[in-house]
Amino acid sequence: MTAMAHHEHPVTRALVEVRQKLADVAQVPLWSMAAEQATSTLEEILAVEAQLAELKTRTLTQVEALEVPRQSGATSTGNWLAVRTNLTRATAFRTVRVAAGLGRYDQVREAMAEGRVHAEQVEVIVRALDDLPDDLDPALVEEAEGHLVTEAGRFDAVGLKKLGRRLLEVVDQDAADAHEAKLLEKEERDAQAAMRLTMYDDGHGKVHGRFVLDSTTGAALRKMILAIAAPKHQAATQGPLGERKPTAERMGQAFGELINRYPVGKLPQAGGLNATLVVTMTLESLMGGLKAAQLDTGQTISASLARRMACEAGIIPAALGGKSEVLDLGRSRRFHSGSTPAPNASSNSSPPAAVRSTAATPHPDSTHLHHTIEWSLGGRTDLDNTIMICGPHHARAHDPTYQLTPIPGDKFTFHRRT
Repeated sequence: MTAMAHHEHPVTRALVEVRQKLADVAQVPLWSMAAEQATSTLEEILAVEAQLAELKTRTLTQVEALEVPRQSGATSTGNWLAVRTNLTRATAFRTVRVAAGLGRYDQVREAMAEGRVHAEQVEVIVRALDDLPDDLDPALVEEAEGHLVTEAGRFDAVGLKKLGRRLLEVVDQDAADAHEAKLLEKEERDAQAAMRLTMYDDGHGKVHGRFVLDSTTGAALRKMILAIAAPKHQAATQGPLGERKPTAERMGQAFGELINRYPVGKLPQAGGLNATLVVTMTLESLMGGLKAAQLDTGQTISASLARRMACEAGIIPAALGGKSEVLDLGRSRRFHSGSTPAPNASSNSSPPAAVRSTAATPHPDSTHLHHTIEWSLGGRTDLDNTIMICGPHHARAHDPTYQLTPIPGDKFTFHRRT
């Protein structure tokens, strides 16, 4: 550290003496220090650190008053401090904020100068006091300041932060209720204005996105997703070997299932039609071929995924001939409607399609309805040609590498095609 050029000022002289004293004991071993003395010494060190921190902020205030940062060409006191002392900018600007706060609140500054509160506590106290209403009686602000300084002897910065949130209640309950209502209303307005959703397709079968929701909507979304991803739901649909806690992967799958199962009829209408996703594919692919299908968004998907989507979602399959003429745009009774009775899902019913015969019977709310004889092959949309199947196995049912085979007892198995 650079040696001080002038020792005339009492503070400068005291600091030189302190540094010299510390240098004298820098190599003194501590093995002979007893437990009680070591503890009290540590407390003294923390108190001295607080005193030095207060002196540092007071000196920084003097540096600003002398316009040293401006004269050196710095854009701010924080930037000047960071460059001059090699502190990070975050630490330098935090020091500037604390210095400004101590200049406004004398009780806090005096407590820090005496080593009774440390820098972390001071930062929290200053922020809590600054958050008080601007029109609050100065006497009440002073009372609140004294309250937090006193409580700093009992609570750390985290505890003081919690007290600071309810600080106004201590000095004026009526004002606290009005102030809290005002803050909450502003917070809610800001949250509504900040709501965002961005999505982009990476061109490899995945869509990435980021969103910002207000807390209430976010809590509702989380509950909806957890209702699908929760362990009990998973145990009911995937059996005892299902995931026991909702992982990030499962939460993502549940989010997708929530979107896919949202009633299309509840969406706002555009041009007289509910929001509809159109799948365009060749007649050969619809009948079981491999040629890819295309969505009206321009995205390309596999034929098996298109057939699975067409199985029950609110999608109109647009089957085109070789010259792209429309051969079939939907079909009456193509989809399983709400009035179509679901297959029996009692405890005696068969499990969904699974490689293991021990798979648990899914709850009706978590299943998809699948045509045993595919609709593209002439299968009818009625109870006799319908099976309940969980989402993952529904995907497998439309995977051309697997063959779904019905077996007695309303059961069915998968076999990998060779």
